[in-house]
Parts: sequence; C-alpha cells; structure tokens
Amino acid sequence: MPPFVDAWPWDERPVCLITGSSRGLGLAVGEALARRGATVLLTSRRRADAASAAQASSGAGDLRVLEVDLDVTDPGAVEAAARSVADHFDRLDLLVNNAAAYVDWSETATTADLAHSRQVIDTNLFGPWAVIKQFLPLLRASTHPRIVNVASGAGSHGDTTYGLAARAGNAASYGISKAALLALTATLAAELAATPVIVNAVDPDLTATWPGAEAMGARPVSDSVPGIVWAATLPDDGPRGGFYRDGRPLPW
Repeated sequence: MPPFVDAWPWDERPVCLITGSSRGLGLAVGEALARRGATVLLTSRRRADAASAAQASSGAGDLRVLEVDLDVTDPGAVEAAARSVADHFDRLDLLVNNAAAYVDWSETATTADLAHSRQVIDTNLFGPWAVIKQFLPLLRASTHPRIVNVASGAGSHGDTTYGLAARAGNAASYGISKAALLALTATLAAELAATPVIVNAVDPDLTATWPGAEAMGARPVSDSVPGIVWAATLPDDGPRGGFYRDGRPLPW
C-alpha cells in the first residue's frame, strides 16, 4: 500500500458522503474517514439503518446520517439526498459510491434472469451515475473534490483470479455491471480532466461482507478499507481515471 498523504488536502474539515454505508465496508470506510477528521454522512435505503450504525459507531468521530432514505436506483431519492446535503453544507468534498447489488455466483449469461440482471446493473452502474450527476454541483464547490467508485476485479479483463475471463462465466450480471462502472469511471475522468474533480475506481478485493465469505478466502473488512481511504485522500496531483487495489494499479 502506498503511504497515505500526511494531511488532508482540504483546508477545512472535509464533508464526505458514502452510499450504502449502514454496515460492512461502507460503514468501515466512514469510520476510518471520520477518525481522520472528516464529517461523514452515512446513507442507506432505510435511514433507520444508517442511524443505528451511526449510534453504534459514535466514538469514531463526526458521523452523521443523511436525513432521507437513499436508494440509488430511485431518481427522486437521489435528488432529495442532494437537496438535503445542500441544505446543511455549501459543498461536498468526497463522494464514495459503495452501494452495490450482488448475484448468485452460479448465474451465467445464458441462465440469467434478465429482469434481475437489469436491477443489478441499475444499482451498480446507473445508481452511481445518477448520484454523481446530482452531487456534481456540490463537488464543484469544493476546492479538492474526489469521487471514488467502489468497483471490482470481477469487471476486469486482466484480473486472473476474479476477472471476466477467469470465472467460467459465473456471476455474469455482477461482473458486467462492474465492468460498466469501470468504463463510467474512465469516461468521467476524461470529461473532468481539466477540473479539480479527481475520479478513480477501487477494487476492495474479495472482502468478508456476507456470511460464509471467509470460507471463500475473503479477507477482513479492515484490510480493504485502506485502499479506499487512499483514493479518497489523494493530493491534487494524484492519479485520475485509474483502477486500484490497495493503492496499486490494476488491469482493466
């Protein structure tokens, strides 16, 4: 893991929003950023879940709860979330798109229920896309805005363990959706190259966020947090449009 920057690039306490952060990796990233001095807005499809998480993590730092339910597949909810943040803050410094949908590992392209596949792609691609579009005005108001898309090696052509060509076609919808998220990351980074907005994608590696994950070789959540925090705290001359695991480049 490359070293973290010595200090936040922001002159003021950064304001961060993390989608899907009522538990697991999203919550752990929020706690880590709060311990480093950020104001972190936790979100969930059910606000009550985020509120419970914030209460249980009250010693981690300035963890707050978005005032609305945030289902990233609901355009009205995403718009309401952006309004809520704008009502309390004059900017957003960091957006982490962590919310995701999963599929049964045995699903293949030829056996997939396409209605369910559309739901997965809606969550994993169009969800982050909609969130970025709605929050971009607040990000542009920051002097050091960062967007981190939590992707996956499952969407990579070059990942020899979990990549598109390495799973015998399994988990098809998930891999395809994450490949699309990587394409969105590169496209956004190119569009925003002349602006202060730094966009990157991070693969947290196979992480123990569901029962039985350890039996599949998943690593603890705590091992996956630093790579996301690294991408979130890049200096202004940091990399753009890249795909990283633990701060090191991954093949697309």
